[in-house]
Amino acid sequence: MESLVPTGIAGFDDLLHGGLPGNRLYLLQGDPGVGKTTLSLQFLLEGVRRNEKGLYITFSESRAEIEGVARSHGWSLDQLEIFEFEAMQHALAVEQAGTVFHPSETELSAVTKKLWDVIERTKPRRMVFDSLSDLRLLAGDPLHYRRQLMEIKRRAAALSCAAILVDDHTATHDDLQLQSLAHGVISLHRQPVGYGTAKHRIEILKLRGAQFRSGGHDFTIERGGVVVYPRLVALDHEQRPGGVLSSGVPELDSLLGGGIDRGSGTLLLGPAGSGKSTVALKFAISAAERGEKSLIYMFEESPAMLRARALSIGIDLAEHEASGAVTLRPIDTADISPGQFAFDFRTAVERDNVKVVVIDSLNGYLNAMHDDKNLTLHLHELLAYSAATGVALLMVVSQHGVLGAGMHQPFDASYLADTVILFRYFEHAGEIHKAISVTKRRGGKHEASIRALSIGTPEGVNIGKPLHDFRGVLTGMPEYHGTDPGKA
Repeated sequence: MESLVPTGIAGFDDLLHGGLPGNRLYLLQGDPGVGKTTLSLQFLLEGVRRNEKGLYITFSESRAEIEGVARSHGWSLDQLEIFEFEAMQHALAVEQAGTVFHPSETELSAVTKKLWDVIERTKPRRMVFDSLSDLRLLAGDPLHYRRQLMEIKRRAAALSCAAILVDDHTATHDDLQLQSLAHGVISLHRQPVGYGTAKHRIEILKLRGAQFRSGGHDFTIERGGVVVYPRLVALDHEQRPGGVLSSGVPELDSLLGGGIDRGSGTLLLGPAGSGKSTVALKFAISAAERGEKSLIYMFEESPAMLRARALSIGIDLAEHEASGAVTLRPIDTADISPGQFAFDFRTAVERDNVKVVVIDSLNGYLNAMHDDKNLTLHLHELLAYSAATGVALLMVVSQHGVLGAGMHQPFDASYLADTVILFRYFEHAGEIHKAISVTKRRGGKHEASIRALSIGTPEGVNIGKPLHDFRGVLTGMPEYHGTDPGKA
């Protein structure tokens, strides 16, 4: 079996099922500034870490510029061999003076001779050419250019070297000739957004004779290098046994037919301030009290605000945070991608053994995805992954409006969820009241009744008796048909 060459980027190696097949030529393409140089340096420095010689050949940037990139990530290039084309330019200019040959002929000859000398002397196991657009311009003629590429490929194979050719698209786009010569093709893209950080994606377009995870995957460029977030695929994970998760409020559990199912997605749907986040919090705290871990993604509310609100209903959230049972994770909606969020979700489940996850709210999640047209697919994978790993996923959704038929939400996820808990305001006797009901539970039976809900009582969350004496509670303006009009 052919040996694999790890790239040093954990997420990228995951896409490659371990690394790049050795002794081959690879094309890394993308527009300027998308992260090609950073990824290439990580590839070479992983070789240094494994005591493998590395050679970086730069045509358009100086050694000082390359070292500047490395310093920005906290790296040292002392153990890398760097061939700098700019250092030859003055000598080439002198050699060309008075000659009758075209500059491309003399420059290409001098450059390639020096290249082969450096490669033979260094005998690298990993090599990077950055970038091919300069070599293409030097060659001038397509035939000369192809011959040089074939020679690079031959010499890399003779030295058992994995070589990356960097193409920045500045000379031409979609060079199919180049793609046909390469054993594998890796493409980097930058997706500009209207507001916030631009999103980056990596895609393996081709890898001969090897399995890889196709499609686009998100990545970020941070101090320390490129971080790749493999797309979440729920089918890669085995199904785990389920069970029922209690809220710690007997009346709420009764309304749900015993509680919510582990490995299920629960939608908490209603207008702002109707108690959705508090009820979701009760499930997280109940899990913490049983010794299980919970994670709350906060897209709108700050951790300090949630701690204060929890304390007002008798929940010391800071105590559970200190024990590690509950984690609050604020999310900057302008600085996260779907893949990054899914990777964090997966890490929490698999590394930290989190059993309950709250997304508060799905409105914020929708905003964080920007113009991504695959939001439904991302959410479906999260839910399928939760089902496979036995995690209870609670998703808070704020509806627009307060009362009546004008209630609507920006995104309908009710058909994806296994359980739907509906929150409503209704008017009675000159006061605004809250109501709670369960409209769907795939895992079993549930109460069909609508119950009164109050928050801030000594119990924190109080679920009243079924509102049998009211008709039209969900409209917001019900009619009372009981004997005591003061009760709600």
